Amino acid sequence: MLQQINEAVQFLQSKTEVQPSIGIVLGTGLGGLVSEIQIKNEISYDEIPHFPVSTVESHSGKLIFGELGGKQVVAMQGRFHYYEGYTLEQVTFPIRVFKQLGIDRLIVSNASGGVNPDYEVGEIMILNDHINFFPGNPLIGKNYPELGPRFPDMSDVYDADMIELAQNIAQEENIRVATGVYLGLTGPTLETPAEYRMVRILGADAVGMSTVPEIIAARHMEIPCFAISIITDLGVPGKIKKVSVQDVIEVASRQEPKMTKIIRELIHRV
Repeated sequence: MLQQINEAVQFLQSKTEVQPSIGIVLGTGLGGLVSEIQIKNEISYDEIPHFPVSTVESHSGKLIFGELGGKQVVAMQGRFHYYEGYTLEQVTFPIRVFKQLGIDRLIVSNASGGVNPDYEVGEIMILNDHINFFPGNPLIGKNYPELGPRFPDMSDVYDADMIELAQNIAQEENIRVATGVYLGLTGPTLETPAEYRMVRILGADAVGMSTVPEIIAARHMEIPCFAISIITDLGVPGKIKKVSVQDVIEVASRQEPKMTKIIRELIHRV
């Protein structure tokens, strides 16, 4: 894996002069943040050695290098998911590459289903913890000390300073935000009413099909992490409705400008 990471890094460094300090992963319906980036280079995933390729229609599949909020950034416009048939090691491979490119912070976004009865469709939730309900962990297998320890601590997964800063920015911009726990499931099915109930009983506020593997890999490498979710549907008894991917994308796209404001200003101030 170390050789594959190095080959991908060397390829990317040959294509751009940007030296990113912040990595960004954009979720379903949330790729519009790219329009805020002063783009220097766009590279398709299928050009990058050992990179998976996005198979989800709503994910563009490009790596963006440029400037945002006065910082040099690298952004994934479209992520990879376990349900696409990739291993968790493949899903998190780009995060490994980001670290070797020089990032010292990771910002992740996603669309998710809300199980907290206080949430509304379109709610913006800042993650303050997560529950890994994937059938595995991206760190299973050989550990590479060059990347991180065999048994990484996960007591402070999401960076408290970035959470507080994002909350202050939201208050300044008069944007309603919640903080909560995200539970990661495999998908690709949306949850049944019983599964939504299980997620809530387990202590989560939202459920989705991403984010947790990437964050685990990042924390393994001691990268401070910030994650933000747009609640695109509700898994609350009496509020559960049939939902299509298009419904998810529409809600995410509608709320994206608010999320973009928070992320742009967060990057500027960190």
